[in-house]
Amino acid sequence: MSTQHLEVLDSTLQKTHQWIDAIALDSHTDRHTAYQALRAVLQTLRDRLPTQEAAHFSAQLPLLIRGIFYEGYRPSEVPITLSREEFLERVRQKIVSGRVIDPLALTRQVFATIDCFLCEGELEKIVDVLPKDFLNLLPQRGVPVL
Repeated sequence: MSTQHLEVLDSTLQKTHQWIDAIALDSHTDRHTAYQALRAVLQTLRDRLPTQEAAHFSAQLPLLIRGIFYEGYRPSEVPITLSREEFLERVRQKIVSGRVIDPLALTRQVFATIDCFLCEGELEKIVDVLPKDFLNLLPQRGVPVL
C-alpha cells in the first residue's frame, strides 16, 4: 500500500477522533457515549432520509464516519417515516450508557458538530426532506447549542 493511501486512513481516523472529541466536550460526556451518539444520530437520520439524499449527505462525511453512517444500511427499507419523538427514541435506544442520557441534547450536539465540520450549508440541504418539527434539532446559524 502506498504512503498516500495510508495518509488517507490516518486523516480519516484523525477527523473521526476530532468529531467524537467535540461531541464529548460539548455535551459533557465521555468519548464512548459521544461515539454512540454520533453513530445513533447518523444511522437514525440515514433511515429517515430517502436513498438519494442519504447518498448525497454521506458523500460530505469523512471516510470512516461515512462507514459508520452506512453500517447496517438497508436501502430497500427506507425512508422510514418517523416523528420527531420517534426519531429521538431511536437515538436513545441506540446509546448504551450506565447513566441517564438526554437524546434531545445529544442529537442537537451531534448535528451541531456535523454542521461545524462540514462545509457551510451541507446540513441545511436535508432540511427540505425532514418534517418541520425536526428543525429545532438542527443548529441555527449564530445560535449556540444549549
